[in-house]
Amino acid sequence: MRINKKGFEFSFAWLFAILVGAVILFLAIYAVTKIIDTGGEASSAKTGKEIGVLLNPLETGFESGKTTELIMPVETIIYNECNPNGNFGKQIVRISQKNFGKWSETNINVGFSNKYIFSKEDTEGKNFFIFSKPFEFPFKVSDLIYLTSSEDNYCFIDAPDEIKEEINESGQENLHTENCPEEGIKICFSSSEPECEIKVSYLQEHGSVERQGEIVYFETDALMYGAIFSEPEIYECQIKRLMKRESELINIYNEKEKITAEQGCAPDVNILALGSAINHVQNSEGLYSAYGTAQNTQRENDMARCPLW
Repeated sequence: MRINKKGFEFSFAWLFAILVGAVILFLAIYAVTKIIDTGGEASSAKTGKEIGVLLNPLETGFESGKTTELIMPVETIIYNECNPNGNFGKQIVRISQKNFGKWSETNINVGFSNKYIFSKEDTEGKNFFIFSKPFEFPFKVSDLIYLTSSEDNYCFIDAPDEIKEEINESGQENLHTENCPEEGIKICFSSSEPECEIKVSYLQEHGSVERQGEIVYFETDALMYGAIFSEPEIYECQIKRLMKRESELINIYNEKEKITAEQGCAPDVNILALGSAINHVQNSEGLYSAYGTAQNTQRENDMARCPLW
């Protein structure tokens, strides 16, 4: 009986020790996991801010139509979100990165009021390509930035010569005008091609882009690229933001015109007519009529003795 009692006490002590050890081990693993998750979130947020700085064409010295490569240390998803509210709206960048086989989830959004990124809603990879073009309507409004993953190939079929030349000169490895990979996304500039994910149409100087049954409209090649590389929701949101920025710039040019006139050199540019046309643009379809006013304003500025821009 004494031996059995001691055996029982010995077993209970071991059982108690195992339970306590299991709890301590669980707490340690949980703490490490939380630290890793928190570190992943912090890293993702920091990366989002760094990308925002990198995407500033003036700071990085981008040339129009030239490509730069963005290389991530781990597999990354760049989420592109656009908010049209406010004076300039907001470009939101959110990052998710793969750590220890698990995607870091973060609700930390990094916002910029002066950047316009055209891409898919979520672009995944380790290597990304970025190129930029100025959007002029008729004066420069902003630099538009196009973001793609190196894993996505785009095939420009029957593109106009100037588009082919620009793509070839960019040196961007995932943009093709010939010898397109079979799995490439086909962008067709001719209705004769039956199988195309993206269709680009020109009606005189006005154009449209169709994808998955949705159509958006563009003026200038800068917006054409934007319509190709971004999803319709993002594209339409960025159009609203660009029109808001242009409206603010028109106010500045209007004040400049008053000051110039007081100094004895009136530009005679009807900048307020352009402002009225811009304020009526509610979506990309409204660019058609505003573009005509923009062209007239540019002609007035070209002939002015004291041009505004």
